[in-house]
Amino acid sequence: MIIGVPKEIKPQESRVGLVPSGVQALVDRGHTVYVQQGAGLGAGVTDEEYVRQGARILADAPAVWAAAEMIVKVKEPVANEEADEFSMMREGLILYTYLHLAPDPAQTAKLLEKKVIGIAYETIEGPHGGLPLLIPMSEVAGRMAIQAGAGALEKPHGGRGVLLGGVPGVEPGVVVIIGAGIVGRNAAKMAIGLGAETWLLDVNLDTLRMCDDIWGSRIKTLYSNHLNIEKALRRADLLVGAVLIPGARAPHLVTRDMLSVMKEGAVIVDVAVDQGGCIETTHPTTHADPTYVVDGIVHYGVANMPGAVARTSTFALTNATLKYLLRLADLGVEEAVRTTVGLRPGVNVYKGEVTYAPVADALGLPLGELPF
Repeated sequence: MIIGVPKEIKPQESRVGLVPSGVQALVDRGHTVYVQQGAGLGAGVTDEEYVRQGARILADAPAVWAAAEMIVKVKEPVANEEADEFSMMREGLILYTYLHLAPDPAQTAKLLEKKVIGIAYETIEGPHGGLPLLIPMSEVAGRMAIQAGAGALEKPHGGRGVLLGGVPGVEPGVVVIIGAGIVGRNAAKMAIGLGAETWLLDVNLDTLRMCDDIWGSRIKTLYSNHLNIEKALRRADLLVGAVLIPGARAPHLVTRDMLSVMKEGAVIVDVAVDQGGCIETTHPTTHADPTYVVDGIVHYGVANMPGAVARTSTFALTNATLKYLLRLADLGVEEAVRTTVGLRPGVNVYKGEVTYAPVADALGLPLGELPF
């Protein structure tokens, strides 16, 4: 198969879809890999490193998209002043990347119009459940949420001027995390490490018990319901939204009315923003302009947080994606989906139809069936 790796063009996105070791694995199996010139530079990977492992460098994105049977990316396709990735698609092209279609009807419509095969990292399931291709970026985003929130709490950045760890004689800041999945637990780990008072809310009591076993008295666990969320918001200096429903739009667990109980200058970091956000007042922002204020509360809504630590994120992501990429390249989509546990739910759109139920439900579209 011919694999194409274009440069990411989402604002401030420096990750790349494949690293040199992945190129080597594909080339060793007889596949051809085209990489756009400079695609890996943001992650510290040079064209020469790709070439040494057998990749061929093409000068621009149109050449890569035109040559490839499968495009390997990091973020969903976009159209901006740099390029229009949708215009470079053609029927039957395999697109292997994060898609996050549930809150994005415009992107979904374009993928359906182009009749591509869209395989979403975020809905591929592991052999024992879970979302193995979402885990590494969730780990990064969870840890970054505390870093980003700590910076936004500083007075020059609009926050209330609280140091999360406090100092001797001054109480620490309070971090409230809604959702105790991969994002939430990694956020908790960072918050506890900084010395913040840390609250963790979830509806899964087994998960809360596990967190209590790990951190004991260093963390406060609460069952997630409206009253407990409101109680925690009154204490929060930093609120982290870390709720995920696989492939579906995130529920709004914090409404605009609930912001009134928060302290002025408190900060919200909504890690679920690329799935629509679990805070009603969040919307996507960029690393260039990451925050805005609603009702006196600072909101951070960067939808590609791991892009800021591109090298760490790229290598962590490709450690997880390569296994499925090799199956797709070796066998083709049809045979790979039939014989690879967990790959079928990754196919979100297939030649003009939505084939993943949570996306169809979220967008009110008919659900198509894969023909294999």
